[in-house]
Amino acid sequence: MSSIKKQRIKNIHQMLLEMASGNFFYRLERTDKNDNLESISISLNMLAEEIQGILLHQGYANSNNLMVEIIQMSFILDDKGYIDMVTQQSCNILSLSHSELIGLPITSILDNPSKMTWEAIYRLQKDNIFFSSSAMLTFKTQGSLAIPKACYITTFTDKNKAQTKTLVSAIHHASNDTMMDQELKTHIQGLSKTQSLSTKTLPKAETKQKPKLSFDDIRKIRKGHETILNNLEKDLPSLKEFALQLGTNEFKLKYGFRELYGTSVFKFLLDERLRKSKMMIQYSDQALKTIAHKTGFKSMPHFSRAFKKRFGYAPSELRKKLSKTD
Repeated sequence: MSSIKKQRIKNIHQMLLEMASGNFFYRLERTDKNDNLESISISLNMLAEEIQGILLHQGYANSNNLMVEIIQMSFILDDKGYIDMVTQQSCNILSLSHSELIGLPITSILDNPSKMTWEAIYRLQKDNIFFSSSAMLTFKTQGSLAIPKACYITTFTDKNKAQTKTLVSAIHHASNDTMMDQELKTHIQGLSKTQSLSTKTLPKAETKQKPKLSFDDIRKIRKGHETILNNLEKDLPSLKEFALQLGTNEFKLKYGFRELYGTSVFKFLLDERLRKSKMMIQYSDQALKTIAHKTGFKSMPHFSRAFKKRFGYAPSELRKKLSKTD
């Protein structure tokens, strides 16, 4: 099998993994081939587009769940179009580290049609210091997946107009969880009232006051949950430090996480790492050592022990079983 064909199969596997994780904004790049792999790529792109379209339609059609525009990736470029600053979220989505992105021309992470679009924008920028525009640009991840996004492009200068910078913001449409948030808020308020009534009926010595989670606390804990899911390969800081990053305290994080998700922070992290590693074994041909590393395990023995304890069999046994069925 040719290296190009292997790479195309690898990209399809990666696309499937992203879709299984709930990321429907990735796309597979089209090729000039007319084979089964190209048919699969087209079908996956259409499926991702359709699912994303359904999610958007539900948001626009339901007045209680309106759509919001989220800045998914942000880049600040110097006057020559090289990346000067980048957000961590951009690094995560592109599967590139901060140090790998800084100093690169923006065109190095765009597909060929988008490079041409950017060159046209760059020429217009040169003639206008206060430039503002929008364009459809397709970014490329390290795994060669494509991310088509509507982008806002704005130039700005320092107070002496000596240096010109460009802000590129990639926009993602998402549903506003207003309805869910309101239901959560009502639920929390109801729990508080119930607790308040129950404590009044108990003798003072038997009253055990539970901590009250505000609506803002709930949002912060949900943000922590999302952060863990998006960074399974990275070490989680201490709960105290993680809580500070979220704008809360360790006690509320531990209590709130268990209340919302029925488990501890570190147990949830381990379960999600194992879930993802199992999925990668099933749907990719990556080496077990690579999968262990990508899901945050420091060594193969640690990975194997945790995997066997969770599922009842070792990762190698699952891989062997799957290879036999093939």
